[in-house]
Amino acid sequence: MTENHTRRHRGSRLAPPRAFPPWSLVAAGVLAGGLLGGGYGVLRPAEYTATSYLVAVPGERSDAAGALGFAQAYGRIATQPAVLADAQVSAGVPVAALRAGVRTATSPDAPMVAVSATSPRPAEAAAMANAVAGALARGGDAARAATRVSLVPFTRAVRPTEPSSSSAGVTGLVGAGGGGLLGAGSEGRLMSRESGQRAD
Repeated sequence: MTENHTRRHRGSRLAPPRAFPPWSLVAAGVLAGGLLGGGYGVLRPAEYTATSYLVAVPGERSDAAGALGFAQAYGRIATQPAVLADAQVSAGVPVAALRAGVRTATSPDAPMVAVSATSPRPAEAAAMANAVAGALARGGDAARAATRVSLVPFTRAVRPTEPSSSSAGVTGLVGAGGGGLLGAGSEGRLMSRESGQRAD
């Protein structure tokens, strides 16, 4: 009688049969992630990026290495309040918009500074990039006697024709991939839990 009671007790601890196939959580994650990612790409406003370039030119008693070093320095100060305050009038946007939308990049091999601006409006993106580049060039010109390096415009930003933000298809694929990973992780944890219950 004790043996039968023990068998019934052990049997009651077995996990119930699953109502869905093992891959169901992964498929649900892919579907939900794809829908959310695609919806985000459709609802998010398109963004446009324009880039203006400046080049540091060595003057008398200076050399290419000095110009390269000052190009790196100018790239770091391009988004400082003094430069942005000088640029806001010609950009036609507040300093906060310039601070949020402008980024700079420099090269370790060439004395160039890239000033990129992002905005929902293509013309505004170009105006922001050119305004900050112009303000940076004026600052470099004012300091030329001390630095012996001139910072001159190389190419002006033009109005972009294509958005730089990801399309709905791309965001949908990213969402589907993320959802699939989450679903696979949940499926793995569920299977581990069921295996532990069977072992008990």
